[in-house]
Amino acid sequence: MWVTLLLISLFLFAFGAMIGSFLNVVIYRSVKGESWVAGRSKCEHCNKQIRWYDNVPLLSFMLLKGKCRWCKTPISITHPVVEFLTGTLLVWWYLGGTFFFRLTQQPFHYVQPLFWLIVGFLLVFIFVADTLYMIIPDEAVGVLLFLTLLYRISLSLSGVMQPLDFVKTILGAMICGGFFFFLWWITKGKGMGLGDVKFAVPFALLLGWPNFIIGVFVSFLLGAGVAVVLLLLKKKKMKQVIPFGPFLVMGLVLTLVWGSNMLHWYLQYL
Repeated sequence: MWVTLLLISLFLFAFGAMIGSFLNVVIYRSVKGESWVAGRSKCEHCNKQIRWYDNVPLLSFMLLKGKCRWCKTPISITHPVVEFLTGTLLVWWYLGGTFFFRLTQQPFHYVQPLFWLIVGFLLVFIFVADTLYMIIPDEAVGVLLFLTLLYRISLSLSGVMQPLDFVKTILGAMICGGFFFFLWWITKGKGMGLGDVKFAVPFALLLGWPNFIIGVFVSFLLGAGVAVVLLLLKKKKMKQVIPFGPFLVMGLVLTLVWGSNMLHWYLQYL
């Protein structure tokens, strides 16, 4: 059994790394306004076409020692990092669905893990795009919003999610989006990007009530902590902007995993 599990995990990691390689292309071309369907991959510096054997996830980066074959310019470390993350995500998704939580009611026995896998890839997309280019693409947020809303509606109609909880989730998403819009408006876009405002809606839909409040709190706490460290290290100045999307993603993930424990711990000390 364990040998089979290991082989499946290795296969899924390799397949996930391939998805990560594709995500790198989609992220780069999306922020540049280019089509991610047409055209072969090129070096971002010398525009030389990348051959297939130089485009093998993780392996090519190591064999090329992190440099372009043609111009010897260092390849961004984000490429192998994203490939590793998506490979790990796919393995974690498989092991988590095999040994831990999965809804037994049909068709959610299959729909639920597929939904969260797609959400995971979209969160990686948003995290990397905002970290590198300070842009949260509308396409990623739109797909995430559509899928999450559809998933919540399906859970409610099938009886897995209570109607009152569904209403609370929708109201929570509206409140969260309104709160972020207020921050964007009051700071005239300097303290909060419009992409963060849009992302706040599916962010709250994914977490539900009252966990989205915890998620927002954790995100701001992480953002403030990193900002202080960057200021102390003189990597950033007071008026320089840092992307908030990555902290929203981290806050979302942490709350999904430990949100109930954090809420219980907080209520104990009230």
